[in-house]
Amino acid sequence: MANKFYSPGEQRGAKVGELFARIAPRYDLINDVQSLGLHRLWKRRLVRMVAVRPAERALDLCCGTGDLAFGLAGAGARVTGLDFSEEMLRVAREKFKVQSSKFKVQNAESTVEFVQGDAQRMPFPENMFDIVTIGYGLRNLADLDAGIREMLRVTKPGGRLLALEFGKPDNALWRGIYFCYLKMFLPVFGIVFCGSAAAYAYILESLKHYPAQEGVSARMREAGWQNVRVVNLVGGMMSIHWAEKGTR
Repeated sequence: MANKFYSPGEQRGAKVGELFARIAPRYDLINDVQSLGLHRLWKRRLVRMVAVRPAERALDLCCGTGDLAFGLAGAGARVTGLDFSEEMLRVAREKFKVQSSKFKVQNAESTVEFVQGDAQRMPFPENMFDIVTIGYGLRNLADLDAGIREMLRVTKPGGRLLALEFGKPDNALWRGIYFCYLKMFLPVFGIVFCGSAAAYAYILESLKHYPAQEGVSARMREAGWQNVRVVNLVGGMMSIHWAEKGTR
């Protein structure tokens, strides 16, 4: 049976928006439960890989409840978080009120701003950001290629893109175990925390249609990104894509 939150056609954005509106209040809790808290370690690793330099501007796409945005701000970046779900942004803004005091900058109020918008049609000029990040958002784009091109457009020459996402392990046995976990346990989390099995069964459905590590890398190169590489986590269950925008 098809997942009610997954639609490969024109309704993709609306369906994903409906999903995140439903799970926003418990999104952080479910992420902790389903990953045993490991998602926090993976996000910290991405922030370390960014290696923020003084006064750099960062864009966190599909920012959700703000974890990566806060990590980048804590490292000293001036951050804009963009998401199309107002419900998720509402949670992020509430978290910011608490977490801003932890940022190692003089004026925490100016380190993060949250904007509602579409990652495939961003309200920003060309060459605006030194850093673009996206955590668990590539799978949710209705047009992945359009999103990758748009990320390139808003990145400054010499800037970098880092994307944390679910992956597909190369090892067939490990991949089978991973997909079995997603199939058996995520619907249970959806029922317990959101009253809907489909809410988290969506992850597996979206992953079936996702080109994963090598496919995404190829699309990044085709769009014009350079020095594309992948860091696999947990045997390829998760991955971080790194890419740079050329200086010419």
